[in-house]
Amino acid sequence: MEKQQNSVPVQKVGSGGFMNQEEVIDKLEIHEGMVIADLGCGAGYFTIPMARRLKNSGKVYAVDVLSSAIESIQSQSKLFGILNVETIRANVEVVGGTKIPDGSVNLVVLANIIFQCSDCDSVFQEAKRILAPNGRVVIIDWIPKNVPLGPKFENCVSEEEVKKMAIRNGFKVVKSIPAGTTHYGFLFESV
Repeated sequence: MEKQQNSVPVQKVGSGGFMNQEEVIDKLEIHEGMVIADLGCGAGYFTIPMARRLKNSGKVYAVDVLSSAIESIQSQSKLFGILNVETIRANVEVVGGTKIPDGSVNLVVLANIIFQCSDCDSVFQEAKRILAPNGRVVIIDWIPKNVPLGPKFENCVSEEEVKKMAIRNGFKVVKSIPAGTTHYGFLFESV
C-alpha cells in the first residue's frame, strides 16, 4: 500500500498492476460536491479514490451485482472513515435496476465491465437515465489482446465498438483518456 498526502493508505485493489487509477481519475475533472455512480464497481478500485477526491462532500454510488464487492467497499469505507459512499447491490444491465434517481448523477464510471456485459445497450441506457444534464460517462476497458490475468481476447470489446454503442445510445465522444498499456478510456456526454 502507498500513503496518500493525508497519511491514509491508498489500497491498489484489483488492478493487477495494469493501470494507475489515480492517473485516470486525474483526467475526470472530479470536484467537491459531485455525484458519481461507479456501475460494476467491483472491490472499489475507482470508488474509494473518487470518494476521497470529493472530501466527504457529494456522493459516490458503488453499484455491483456481487454481495462480496459491496461488502468490500463497505469495509474499506468504514476503515478509512469515508462517509460519502452509498453501496447498492443491483444488476446494471437492467434499466432502472440501480434505483438511483433519474437525472441525479454528474459522472458515471464503467470500468472493466463492458467486456463482461451481455446487454451493453441496457448499461448505456441506465447510465443515460441517471445522468444529470451535462453529465458524463467514462468507460475504461481492456484493449483486445491477450494479457496475463486479463480477459480472453474474444471477450474484449474494441474501442471502435464501444464508440458505436455509445453513439447508438445517445452519447458523443468528448475525449480519449490514457488508461495504461492494457486499457483504453473514453469520456462521453449525452447528446
